[in-house]
Amino acid sequence: MTYYILIAFCLIIILAYFFDITAKYSKIPGVLMLILTGIGINHLADYFGLFIPEINKILPVMGTLGLILIVLEGSMDLTISRNKTRLIAVSLFSSVSLMLLIVFFFTGMAVYYLDCDFKNAMLNMIPIAVISSAVAIPSTGSLSAHDREFVIYESSLSDIMGILFFNFVYFNGGAPVTGVLTFFMELLAMLIFSVIFSIGLSILLHKINHHVKYIIIMTAIILVYAVANLFHLPSLLVVLIFGLTMNNHILLQNILPAQIINFREFNADLNSFKSVLAELTFIIRSFFFILFGYYTSIPDLMNLKNIFIALIITASIFILRALFFKMVLRLPLSPLVYFAPRGLITILLFLSIPATMMMPLINVGVITLVIFITILMMTFGNVLVQKTITFAKTDILKK
Repeated sequence: MTYYILIAFCLIIILAYFFDITAKYSKIPGVLMLILTGIGINHLADYFGLFIPEINKILPVMGTLGLILIVLEGSMDLTISRNKTRLIAVSLFSSVSLMLLIVFFFTGMAVYYLDCDFKNAMLNMIPIAVISSAVAIPSTGSLSAHDREFVIYESSLSDIMGILFFNFVYFNGGAPVTGVLTFFMELLAMLIFSVIFSIGLSILLHKINHHVKYIIIMTAIILVYAVANLFHLPSLLVVLIFGLTMNNHILLQNILPAQIINFREFNADLNSFKSVLAELTFIIRSFFFILFGYYTSIPDLMNLKNIFIALIITASIFILRALFFKMVLRLPLSPLVYFAPRGLITILLFLSIPATMMMPLINVGVITLVIFITILMMTFGNVLVQKTITFAKTDILKK
């Protein structure tokens, strides 16, 4: 049995690697192929009568690990400079405004037409409103540098603000004004702690001489994330700020003397850390989405009612996004309007809703269909980008 499990693990990793490579040419995100593979494995297991132990309990754990590592990997690709201030501000404004717009739009519809409880409706709508960095970031390879950075910032900040908003709605049972003040105090405290913690870890990464050090750094980040999350603090902020601090270590040169950190050697440590992080993230992400596909119910996906609800939700999301981009941000719709996939964070937040607070119309089938459709829309956006690049090259050759 041991060798069969090992063979299965190896085949899954090889298959995920194959999907990752071919995604550059097919423009079909590897995430979508992984979910479909999980569904296929489930059917094959049933057909051949294979016994696969129930491991659905580890799905939230792997999802949380994947979220931490993906946000960390994405933030370590971002550089902070004065000429990018507007990009960061626009990304933050877009992620927060669109999330609130979508949440309150659907919440209002649910309360007015379905007579749902306001708090329950909001909790059910927040997962749908959050862009998944786990899906968006790996799919930005064909975008321009500016568009890619916008997607990374917007999706990462959407993840963070989505979790903050979800926890605020779920755990706030007192007066709204007191809850808002507490929320911003916690955010400020976590921001200060994150900066100090990130500088400390950066020094530790450079100073550790033991051959095992990158895993220790990642473990420390995950530990702080988990502890902060237990106290309902904005824990993902630690991950984002650490990644930004590491990749923008040039800013530390004004704070830390050369005796503490040799920044030439630090660059070598940083590159090695990025390599280890990328490979670990790839493995965790691959297994999470295959497991999610394995435990996806086909009857739920084929249910006409679920399909209808998912289509209405998805159409509303992209219409609101297009209107916001056109009327508020004054940005061109293509290709950024298509890069709003739902995925890992949507699943994690939805699974966190207590059964007593779930809306009857929103179930795992609807959530999965919304994820599928938004990923397909992003695929369509990638195809448009590729066609634009091809046409541009053709024009250059003609000239």
